Amino acid sequence: MKIVVIAETHVGEHRVALVPDMAAKLVASGLEVFVEADAGEEAGFTDDAYREAGVVVEANRNKLLGIADVVLSVQPPRVEDVAIMRSGSASISMLSPASQSTIVEALAEHGVTAFSMVLLPRTSRAQSMDALSSQSSLAGYKAVLMAANRLDKFFPMLITAAGTIPPARVLVLGAGVAGLQAIATARRLGAVVEAYDVRPAVKDEVKSLGARFLELNLETQEGEGGYAQAQSEAFLTRQRELMTEHVASNDVVITTASIPGRRAPLLVTALMVKSMHRGSVIVDMAAESCGNCELTRPGQVIEVDGVWIDGTSNIPSTVALHASQLYARNITNLLQYLGGEDKLKLDFDDEIIKGCCVTHAGQLVNERARQMMEAATAHQSLEKEVSR
Repeated sequence: MKIVVIAETHVGEHRVALVPDMAAKLVASGLEVFVEADAGEEAGFTDDAYREAGVVVEANRNKLLGIADVVLSVQPPRVEDVAIMRSGSASISMLSPASQSTIVEALAEHGVTAFSMVLLPRTSRAQSMDALSSQSSLAGYKAVLMAANRLDKFFPMLITAAGTIPPARVLVLGAGVAGLQAIATARRLGAVVEAYDVRPAVKDEVKSLGARFLELNLETQEGEGGYAQAQSEAFLTRQRELMTEHVASNDVVITTASIPGRRAPLLVTALMVKSMHRGSVIVDMAAESCGNCELTRPGQVIEVDGVWIDGTSNIPSTVALHASQLYARNITNLLQYLGGEDKLKLDFDDEIIKGCCVTHAGQLVNERARQMMEAATAHQSLEKEVSR
């Protein structure tokens, strides 16, 4: 079976889907591995390193796509790439059906079996393949460093002959994988940290990291698979009312709240931003799904009344080397789970395979992906009506 790793073409994407040591593991298992020339350069992996791992390096992208049994990538293949892939071949990537429906349709039309690392079930059996968690952890860490770099204060308490400087105060909204890593990083830097999540079950995890769990007088919002469920507008309005004073009293606010396939919930309003003191920083980790802050501009860092709002997109890509290493392990584990030297073994009674396979044999076969695409289409239609 021929495994092909293509170079990323998405603007700002510096990761690579397979690193040399994981490639060597696949080669040792009897697979033929091909990598597009310079695919790993931006993540710190040279073509020579791949060659030493037993990989064939090829500059002709179209040639690779034409011979591939399985194409590995971080971002999904472009529509023009899919057109070159053979019917019956497979793609494994961070395909997001909600925002990439055109690519999903192209994959189905060309008979490509597509697996999405985004839709992988969050079960104990799938932990070693969970790319969302591995990349979110890196993003949570880096978000705190981005905030610390921009904040005009020390994070830790500083005691000097000239007086004592109090520690920075950090509020983390959302205590999933990214939020917990953000809490841990901010605490290591010496900040006083408090965190909020709609799921009370994470309270003990927050406290174990040395942060205070912010409890608001609101009902539980626990969803399936460890995610928070989508909240009603009435719930979000009340949540914002109760949270306003906490946002105003912190130097840094890091927002991490997102639900796969949905618009990120609005947690920080423009009015709340105005209540923050000058020099404060908001890092909106949900910027790519419209943001948790009303004023966030995806992909940009802006200043509003002296408050910095960081909407950096694709934060894991800013630590491309380690992000690639972790993603490569996730994708290698999934590939090996799918089986054999000659072809993938597809058992659609298996919850992992069923959960992350989006298209197969010319059909959209994932109900969750279908719902995401329909919801995204409905939302776009509503926005067009409102804009009229």
